[in-house]
Amino acid sequence: MKKRAAVILASGKGTRMKSDLPKVLHLVGGKPMVSHVVDSAKGSGLDHLVVVVGYGADEVLADLSGSCDIVFQSEQLGTGHAVGVTKGKFDGFHGTILVLAGDVPLISTETIKKLFVEHEKNGAAVTVLTAVIDNPTGYGRIIRDDSGSLERIVEEKDATDEEKSVREVNTGTYCFDSKILFDTLKHVTNDNAQGEYYLTDVISLAKQSGHIVIAVPTDDADEIRGVNTLEQLFEIEKIYNQKRGE
Repeated sequence: MKKRAAVILASGKGTRMKSDLPKVLHLVGGKPMVSHVVDSAKGSGLDHLVVVVGYGADEVLADLSGSCDIVFQSEQLGTGHAVGVTKGKFDGFHGTILVLAGDVPLISTETIKKLFVEHEKNGAAVTVLTAVIDNPTGYGRIIRDDSGSLERIVEEKDATDEEKSVREVNTGTYCFDSKILFDTLKHVTNDNAQGEYYLTDVISLAKQSGHIVIAVPTDDADEIRGVNTLEQLFEIEKIYNQKRGE
């Protein structure tokens, strides 16, 4: 079996939460969101786990209390930049790197295991976890070619009206071949509406280089719900309690 590692992105402030508390430390079921993500990732059987911190780093570190390796992102320049700052933690590592956000507390170990298995079974360079949802507003859209294969991911701010009508979305959870990931990140630019380095650009660049890129739909779209507002946090709490039968 290939070696497996995970990178959890937990550096953002979460300004829409209207709270000084780092977004990933808001509670779901009495536990910080990032701790749910860490536990689910660890349950999949990892050789290495890295968490990227930034805003409120000391508070986040206190919560994680030595449970994983830490990298500090001093400037939030996009998801591609956030993953790029972890490169030094993977010197000598050859295998699969899972990347997921620290604000998706409902992600399950089972879903993560499925993503690892599909990625390795298909010999993929990149595997994207997707979901089909009724209201895709705010999510990057999954654009497939005529054969149904993943062609690219378009962020909403860069999407055409036709692309915005697509209901299959990027969940922000991926598996990458470690070497291809860091080699390709060198070529990612910030030439987009946000002026950020998108991790999703690794997908189109890998595909252009002839690497295998696949998309795997999740069986439970609730698992990929992220939290950007207190209203969304409340919704996640309700779903969490329903899943626990409370």
